[in-house]
Amino acid sequence: MASILKFQDMKKLSKGISMVTCYDYWSARIIDGTNIDAILVGDSLAMVMHGHKDTILATVELMCMHVGAVARGAKQKTIIVDMPFLSFRKGLTDSMNSVLRIIQSGAHAIKIEGAKGNLELISHIVESGIPVMGHLGLTPQFVNQLGGFKVQGKQKEEEEEILQSAIALERSGCFAIVLECIPAKLAGVITEKLQIPTIGIGAGPSVSGQVLVLQDMLGMNSGFSPKFLKTYLDGYQMIKNALNDFDEEVKTEKFPLENHCYY
Repeated sequence: MASILKFQDMKKLSKGISMVTCYDYWSARIIDGTNIDAILVGDSLAMVMHGHKDTILATVELMCMHVGAVARGAKQKTIIVDMPFLSFRKGLTDSMNSVLRIIQSGAHAIKIEGAKGNLELISHIVESGIPVMGHLGLTPQFVNQLGGFKVQGKQKEEEEEILQSAIALERSGCFAIVLECIPAKLAGVITEKLQIPTIGIGAGPSVSGQVLVLQDMLGMNSGFSPKFLKTYLDGYQMIKNALNDFDEEVKTEKFPLENHCYY
């Protein structure tokens, strides 16, 4: 299993870190047999797996259920898990109880969106022995405040705020930071300034690694094609074709055949 210490070494060696989201047992088993470095059980599961319009409806209970399934399927990967909306803003005791539940469900580290108002908690979590990944730029839990899913850091003032937030997260003990939907130049500046790795999604090539939603990169989300996304498979069409092939063979009595029967 790749530890968070390996990620630091990979940055020093300029070796790209690969991370994908994963929400269930069967896909975790597939990923476990690949060269992918880390799994993110993202609160995006509220959208991808449960059909909600954003990540805000993810709960600690929901995250723990999915984390458990992923942990049972992926024995060799570092599993990082999103702290869901407001779960880390309820005071120290309640926040730490949420962290504890997620870690005990099978996570190796947690991810927290934003820096402002979170720095003391992040330090406390790290001092308690739990690795924390930061997240800056487009932070989906702030979608209502940001006015939608939009690129962040395009203005000079925003650039400086994101840069200073990244420095503050590193000082608070984060082992890495996700940079989402920010200009590539800004992501490069942040990566150069920090000792810890940066993981980009829509942040260009000058970061320490990349993360994509598994279903997106496999082409399962038909019609979804943001600028930052590269699809590596037309999974939607492949699965649709397979289902139609099954349907046709059932109706034409080509399945099951004799070799599929018990005697």
